[in-house]
Amino acid sequence: MIVRDRPSALRLFLVMRGSVMPNIWKSLLVTALLAIAVTWTHGTLWGHKIAIGAIPFTLMGLPLAIFLGFRNNAAYDRYWEGRKQWGELVLRSRSLARQCLSLIAPGDTPDAASRERMIRRAIAFAHALRHRLRRSDPAADIEPWIAPQEWERVRDLPNLPHALMLEMGADLGQCLRERRLDPCLAPGIDATLSAMTGVAAACERIHGTPIPFSYSLLLHRTAYLYCVLLPFGLVDAIGDLTPLVTLLVAYTFFGLDALGDEIEEPFGTSDHDLPLDAICRTIEIDLRSALGDTTLPPPLLPVDYRLS
Repeated sequence: MIVRDRPSALRLFLVMRGSVMPNIWKSLLVTALLAIAVTWTHGTLWGHKIAIGAIPFTLMGLPLAIFLGFRNNAAYDRYWEGRKQWGELVLRSRSLARQCLSLIAPGDTPDAASRERMIRRAIAFAHALRHRLRRSDPAADIEPWIAPQEWERVRDLPNLPHALMLEMGADLGQCLRERRLDPCLAPGIDATLSAMTGVAAACERIHGTPIPFSYSLLLHRTAYLYCVLLPFGLVDAIGDLTPLVTLLVAYTFFGLDALGDEIEEPFGTSDHDLPLDAICRTIEIDLRSALGDTTLPPPLLPVDYRLS
């Protein structure tokens, strides 16, 4: 995620980091060259004058802008829903640590240290969910937080966050059987675990259900067709200004199109995706602090305006 203040007016057009320009400059270049060629030939193609006029572009441009707006709103809804779910995971992780430490009595033996295991496993759960959404290897971030025999048991399972949640449920049941937890208080902790499972399911829903391809394809095709034909509709009206106006219109449409693509999938690793590494680090710091750990890692900060 890009984290920076709004640049001044003098630098506004020079900022590249966080801009969609790196994604659309090739399309803009092709459009500009085509507009220059159309202006040079006055809209003549293979000896035939192509006179389209401005009316078709007026009729076509308004619906295109509206549909691009709808699509970007849908993409941003997915982005914001993902951020809310990860905020919920931060809340539930902190609540789980508080509930485990205040409601579950400490055990007399290492085998009875269920509440500490649950808190450490909550850290592993956040890392496991991040890696599942990004389809990356979770081993390095999971192994420090769970026992070696547990890691060997769950590492090859298809859904690692769900497997860790089952382990937490087993520890909760053990605390009940050992009477280190009042049965009346157990549903509260179980509700917290269920809420964390709900966060994982919601993120998987967003990740596994993209905006319908046919809808995006229609917008891509229409935007490109509009910008390719636009110089033929402008050249008779504005003459030598055709390349400039075409470039401005193309930047708007191509930019909106690319922006929707960028934020449609919020769990990736591009500049505009959610900072899942930083959120997991926040959970790790809070839960390690609850366990009394004094060697806490520092919060992740933006590097070159990018928070990962």
